[in-house]
Amino acid sequence: MRSIDLNADLGEGYGTYACGDDAAMLGLVTSANVACGMHAGDPEIMAATFALAKGNGVAVGAHPGFPDLWGFGRRRMPFTAAEIERLVAYQVGAAQALATYAGHKVTYVKPHGALGNIAAAERDVADAIARAVRAVDRELALLATALSAQVPAGEAAGLAVHQEIFADRGYTEAGQLIARGQPGAMIEAADAAADRVLAMVEAGAIITAQGTRLPTPIRSVCVHGDSVHAVAMARAVRARIEGAGIRLAPFRG
Repeated sequence: MRSIDLNADLGEGYGTYACGDDAAMLGLVTSANVACGMHAGDPEIMAATFALAKGNGVAVGAHPGFPDLWGFGRRRMPFTAAEIERLVAYQVGAAQALATYAGHKVTYVKPHGALGNIAAAERDVADAIARAVRAVDRELALLATALSAQVPAGEAAGLAVHQEIFADRGYTEAGQLIARGQPGAMIEAADAAADRVLAMVEAGAIITAQGTRLPTPIRSVCVHGDSVHAVAMARAVRARIEGAGIRLAPFRG
């Protein structure tokens, strides 16, 4: 039986401020990308999220982003590639420490928000992220945006690379995410997202907003955990995938 991973960005609260329903999401996903304290998260939330993931048998990854609490890591910040490399290394190390503290183990890294979007298009930033991951722990995998610069950068660094698609985001004809705020960027209807995910998984291709199919390996599907539709969407995607006879399992760990 074929298998595919279902992941979500979790642990994205901060202090007393909650973000999303992590407990519900951890009952549905097979991998959790945990915020590392820069765009969101803190030591308390990180430790709790790692522990809850372990209890649910969910694999965990570090989810580093720009130090931008106000913008939730979705704004470009003026860091050099070398600064980004150290910023990512710092966050991956923090995630490993808190996961170990909680009795779990980080097995992969996925860049967040603006950092991930820039790395998808700019090879020097993608290379910086890959170098940081390799320097901290070359056994870590890279969860990369499909058809992006992250893929060859991770491969060049000698990392295991797994490509993901997004359940709740639209794609351009170049295979990149439609910018937030633009028409077609967000997909909010759970059933529509689930139908689209299954179509892409079965086709082995990204399907753009215009219907073009761009072939790519697909190893994981992301549902953003901060969306008000996240739980319903994750539930619908999971049901549609399993209903098609495809097993849900972590791609790593």
